Parts: sequence; structure tokens; C-alpha cells
Amino acid sequence: MSKATSPRSRKVRVLATLGPASSTPEMIEKLYYAGADAFRINMSHGDQASKIAVIAAIRGMEKKLGRPTTILADLQGPKLRVGKFEGGKTELVTGTTFILDRDKAPGDARRVELPHREIFAAIEIGARLLLDDGKLVLRVTAHDDTSITTRVEVGGALSNNKGLNVPDVVVPMAALTEKDRSDLAFALDQKVDWIALSFVQRPEDLAEARRLIQGRAALLAKIEKPSAIDRLEEIVEQCDAVMVARGDLGVELPPQQVPPLQKRIVETARRQGKPVVVATQMLESMITAPTPTRAEVSDVATAIYDGADAIMLSAESAAGAWPVESVAMMNAIGEAVESDPMHGDRIHFTVTRPDPTTADALAEAAKNIAETASASAIICFTSSGSTARRIARERPSVPVLVLTPKIETARRLGLLWGAHAVHTRDVESFEDMVAKAKRMALRHHIAKAGDRVIVMAGVPFRTPGSTNVLHVVQIIGDELKSYGG
Repeated sequence: MSKATSPRSRKVRVLATLGPASSTPEMIEKLYYAGADAFRINMSHGDQASKIAVIAAIRGMEKKLGRPTTILADLQGPKLRVGKFEGGKTELVTGTTFILDRDKAPGDARRVELPHREIFAAIEIGARLLLDDGKLVLRVTAHDDTSITTRVEVGGALSNNKGLNVPDVVVPMAALTEKDRSDLAFALDQKVDWIALSFVQRPEDLAEARRLIQGRAALLAKIEKPSAIDRLEEIVEQCDAVMVARGDLGVELPPQQVPPLQKRIVETARRQGKPVVVATQMLESMITAPTPTRAEVSDVATAIYDGADAIMLSAESAAGAWPVESVAMMNAIGEAVESDPMHGDRIHFTVTRPDPTTADALAEAAKNIAETASASAIICFTSSGSTARRIARERPSVPVLVLTPKIETARRLGLLWGAHAVHTRDVESFEDMVAKAKRMALRHHIAKAGDRVIVMAGVPFRTPGSTNVLHVVQIIGDELKSYGG
């Protein structure tokens, strides 16, 4: 039994961003063995050609280790920026008037170009404009079709093309830019497993991405705009997973509002049975230091106690000096938290009521039977992955072995809490199902002879969405002798 085919000892997943510090085949494999369950490719940096080798390296590792690997392509989304200044920079003084207009002439301490006409149509008196990641704050006092007059509430240095955030209004901009459409087509051609969509403000923003993806990848919505919070339930319904993008949330909202919103987003996703990723600055100090701060460790632990499906590293693994150590630290925190006797109680603070369906009822029953009958694992057969998601929503205390005939499904499940997905041939009969479940439980070391395991599937077989069987079996003798794949 290789380490690669054994399940992780923790259930929370680790999503590692790849970049200059971690894009070689050797480094990617090191990150996997350190604990990375999935890999994020940030389309904001570098060109498409540079991504081809990275994706090939991940798929090469998948073939070498015999384990499905998960790739998430994160689209950049619209980037709002001011224009240029005479001399490259200026100083905004608190209390003065500053105008953003459509004039392309270089700006100064009184005005600058704002090359986004959509903002002029949407802005309202009293709305805030945040510049340079929130370092400077402007308050709108007047506006028309060509200019926005503001009062500088927090001044400071401002240079060319600095970013602009508009937290108080919904900006009528599509979530996909021309660059995003090109990157999306590229990512789909490269057969990535997840597409992360930035700048989501409303559920309608997901529609175009869905249309372009056409089922070739799963869709993750990044929750980074205050307007997205207002329609959170609808957004979660329209996507396959969500990300708590705390960086942008922390720019557009007071930082003290982010922790309760994080809990709300995680709870909403969990109730709907959608994977949820907590991201941004989780181990920020490890970009330059070999160990994190105690506060960072506590932050990661809190996300795990809340029941997040995955925790993400950004610059720590992409461009930092300690990428492998950062992943290993995430892995160690996950193992430590999940070994806490109180962990099981805490992750069930969120009540996940089953929908009135047979599949949901069986998933809840599987969790309860596993605890009552001291089963060693829950084993599910799935084509689309929906059965696995239902089981994971219940956060069972035992491992979940997911058997699927579709490699695409196995790869996408790399973001799902507790799922150890295996790509394997489909079963033909009830007897075949039971025999394969036993063999796979032994082969992947989630059970041993004498153990009980719970098997879930749908009959007739090969019918997506037909989960209607729950079977408790005991493994007797050496079931591996008849292993057939």
C-alpha cells in the first residue's frame, strides 16, 4: 500500500496555490506528500502558455501515484483601477475635494481619470470609494454622467493605476471580462476540474459562466463583495461550491465584520450541501518565515471547527520561501483539530437538515448507523458525486470512500470534506457492489477483516441520482483475493 493511495488522516481538504515557488513537477509532488489535496492555478498571474506545463505536471503526478488530482483555475475577474497621474503619483489630503472623471489627461491632487463608465451610472451620493486596497477612503458628494465628486475621508499617497473598490453599490458589470473568457476557454481545453469565478455580486453573474462551461467543470463562486452577501442563499444555490475570499471582503468591509460573515457563508454552504473553501492570509507570515504566528494557527483551526470543506494557501505556497512547510503546517493543524474529542460536537453546531428525498434520508441514516453500529467507513458508489456530497454534508465521524466510474467526478471531489475518491469500473449487480465495496475498503486501508462498513448506491446501477440502497456488511476473511479492479 503506497502512501498515495491511502486516505488522508484528516477530513478537511488543503488547497494549495501554485506559482513561481512551486510549479515544477518535483515541487508539486512534494506539496502533495506534505498534504495538498487540490491545486489552485491563479489566472491573474502569468500567461496561458506557462500554465500548460503546470497542469501537465499535476496530471503526470496523478498518473504516477494512481490518485485523482484536483485542479482549480481561478479567473481574475474585473479589476477596477484609476488612471495615471502627472509624475506618476500624488497626495490626497483628508478633507479636500477629489474628482474622478472621464478625462484621459494625467491626474493631480484634485482629479484623475476613472475609465469605468459603469460606475458613473451606478454610484450614489454617500457611497464610499476605496483606493489602493482600502488605504484611502473617498465619500461621494455629487455625481453625473461624466464625473464623481468626493470628499477625502482618509488621505494618503496615490499612484498610477491603483485599484478601486465600490462596496456600497452593485456595479452593473459582468463577472467575466474578455481575459476571463479567454482564460476560461483555455482552462476547459486543459480539462481543469473547477472554475473559480471572481466579482460575483448576484446569482445572475453565474449564468454566463455556466453557459460557457457546459458541464465540463464544476463552478465555484468567490464571495468577496458585500452585495453578494445580500443574496448569499441564491448564489450558493446556483453554484457547485463557494469560497470565502477574505482579502477583498476585508477591503470592502470593516475587518471586524469578516469573521461573522465567514461563519455565515460556511453555514449557508453546509446547509445546502455545497463545498466551502476558506481562503486568504491563513498563514500569511509563512511567506517569509518557516513557522506561523499563534493567531494564524488559531484562525485556521477556527475554520476547521466550523466545518469548512477546504482551507487554502495563496502566496504562502505560490511565491513564499516555505511552500512545503506551509502545506505541512496546514496538514498538521487539520490533524490536531480533528483529533480533539470536541471536534465532532463543534462541527455539528450547524444543523444540516436533510431534504425530503430518499438520498438525503439515507445519507443521514448512514451517519447515524456508522456511529451506533461502530462501522469503520461509509462507502458510496456515485456517478455524478451527489451521493458523496450528501454524505459529506452530514459530517460523519468515519472515513468516506467514494467509488466512481468517472475520473472527472473523482477529481472534482478533491474539495469535498472527508471524501477519498477512487476511479474504478462500475458495478453490474448488487452482489458485485458488495464485493467491490469490501475489496476497496481493504485495498485503501479504511477497514480490516471483521469490520462493518456501510454501502450506499443507486439501483438500477448507472442511473445518476437514483441513490436508494443502504447496506451494512461485514468484511470476513481476505476479500482482496478476488480483487478485480
